[in-house]
Amino acid sequence: LDELKSALRAFDGCALKKTATNLVFSDGNPAADIMIIGEAPGRDEDRLGVPFVGAVGQFLDHMLASIGLDRSGVYLTNFLPWRPPGNRTATAEEIDMLLPFLYRHIQLANPNLVVILGGAPAKILLQSSDNILKLRGRWQDINFGDGVLRPTMASLHPAYLMRSPAQKRQAFDDWYGLYHRL
Repeated sequence: LDELKSALRAFDGCALKKTATNLVFSDGNPAADIMIIGEAPGRDEDRLGVPFVGAVGQFLDHMLASIGLDRSGVYLTNFLPWRPPGNRTATAEEIDMLLPFLYRHIQLANPNLVVILGGAPAKILLQSSDNILKLRGRWQDINFGDGVLRPTMASLHPAYLMRSPAQKRQAFDDWYGLYHRL
């Protein structure tokens, strides 16, 4: 993982790196059974170089606590390691360029369960055109390029839940399902 982080730091092929303040690689326990993948770093994450900080991170911490976990029991990363300028959506070219790094990140962490938070990464990693409300809560075995099928579930991103509190019940159902897989 340290070598992958160093490779990303040295990688100059992606324009996102030039506009971001920091590489946002990971947080939590790299040996955890659960790997949580968010969308892209926000302003706070970019400033601190850590995924899921600020209000969104606090909300995620409450979600984890609801099933008896904290950051020491999960491994956190983002679909993109650098914040897109103005929080814009990543281009297809940026996604194609950075997806192999994410796949390698998953392979090296080797989690037993993968949770994808947010519609954009869910569509790409689950290879679906469905929206997050249709994708969420269903476990699928996904091969992230190493021949290992990992149970993977998409759920609603904490930032979305903060904007759409009526959806919290669905997210709770997803996390309850995760709890029963532990």
